[in-house]
Amino acid sequence: MGFKDECGVTGVFGAENAASLCYFALTSLQHRGQESAGIAVSDGSKIKLHKNMGLVSDVFEQGHFEKLSGNIGVGHVRYATAGGRTIENAQPFLNSFKMGSIALCHNGQLVNYEELRAMLEDAGSTFSSSSDTEVILKLIVKKFIENGGKPGSSPKENFTSIENQKRFIEAVKQTVRLIKGSFALCIMTENMLIGIRDPNGIRPLCIGVLEGQSGAGDKSLKFKDGKAYILASESCAIDSVNAKFLRDVEPGEIVVINQDGLESVDINKNTKQTCIFEYVYFARPDSEIDGIPVQEARYRMGQVLAEESNVEADVVIGVPDSGLGAAMGYSRASGIPYVTGIIKNKYIGRTFIAPTQKERENMVFVKLNAIKSDLMGKRVIVIDDSIVRGTTSRRLVQILRRAGAKEVHFRVSSPPVKFPCHLGIDTPSKNELISSTHELEEIRKEIGADSLAFISLQGMIKAFGDDTFCKGCFNGKYPV
Repeated sequence: MGFKDECGVTGVFGAENAASLCYFALTSLQHRGQESAGIAVSDGSKIKLHKNMGLVSDVFEQGHFEKLSGNIGVGHVRYATAGGRTIENAQPFLNSFKMGSIALCHNGQLVNYEELRAMLEDAGSTFSSSSDTEVILKLIVKKFIENGGKPGSSPKENFTSIENQKRFIEAVKQTVRLIKGSFALCIMTENMLIGIRDPNGIRPLCIGVLEGQSGAGDKSLKFKDGKAYILASESCAIDSVNAKFLRDVEPGEIVVINQDGLESVDINKNTKQTCIFEYVYFARPDSEIDGIPVQEARYRMGQVLAEESNVEADVVIGVPDSGLGAAMGYSRASGIPYVTGIIKNKYIGRTFIAPTQKERENMVFVKLNAIKSDLMGKRVIVIDDSIVRGTTSRRLVQILRRAGAKEVHFRVSSPPVKFPCHLGIDTPSKNELISSTHELEEIRKEIGADSLAFISLQGMIKAFGDDTFCKGCFNGKYPV
């Protein structure tokens, strides 16, 4: 515990109730960001936007959906990684100019954001936010104009002409070749939806088909294949709108969805390096990313952890929520019974305000509580997904001992986090990461456990049966 999630994105094309579907998808992606939420929708001629600070259920009311009518939509939930925590940085970003409008949502972080922003400012661009997402949007507009984009005779024709659609798609391709870092993008014009995944596939993005929902409240949208589509950061969001999972967007792929259906227009692929923390912590256990079920990955990490660092004990427990799968896997491999042990207060969100650092550290007592009857007088193995600063782990050990645990053996289903992430995860600086400044025995003493062990990096790779992941937070080697 201690990592902060990145963001969640979704896009819908061809469904009569695009805004409602985006809302349900974003609710399923709420775990990826709790600071702000927003949805932009097109009715074929105009894009309307609503966004605000807070949870999805707080930002949207029934009346908003009456105004957000249309067949195409994009949505976003945000946890700040680049840019401050203000409404100006909330997404989607909407840019209206003489050729039409573009709305864009971004999950990830650009590493060349500052130089690109400086280049755009030198060329006369102005910015309303400190977000790297606005840089991507302004780059697309700049490239589109440079490619000869011309206004249509009406707003509806700006992007409907074959020439302008080609110019716009080319502008997107040119922009994607300029930006570096991690990105999963959902971009919409008045009549088109585009999904993009960075060349290493660091951030996830997948496609679903909304069967039986094509449609058409707007008769100007004639869908040749009769299908409506959804893009989302995780497959659980596709399930939430009763859609059928189609496939993951390939690393480096640009997918265009318009009246002609779905088409892959470009693949600029590097070595696949999906963020391994998607499986360890970020993604919901009911999601599947790049063919790997998240919960199954967590089971296997727990099994390998038991093989590497088993210890005599009476019960195994997991730290809710992301430690539960690994705890079940550990129990299965070790033969030590799995019990609930810890209950999470689900009504305390990550937006809960604790004014002082000490109060923030004590928040774990509010969020988690022990079940004494599961733990009293027992030797307990507790499984967590990671140790970042060590503060939460120390409080957790105190909770277990207070509940009567005779011994507390701390096990971690990821290797020691020694390096900060610059690819879209809000991690502390290197000197705040306890594993970068302390040896194993020092950490054990710091958190007050009877024993401590992390899964090895080799063990983690064994659990996945593959080595196609970004592991920069463990070994300091990043794909970009």
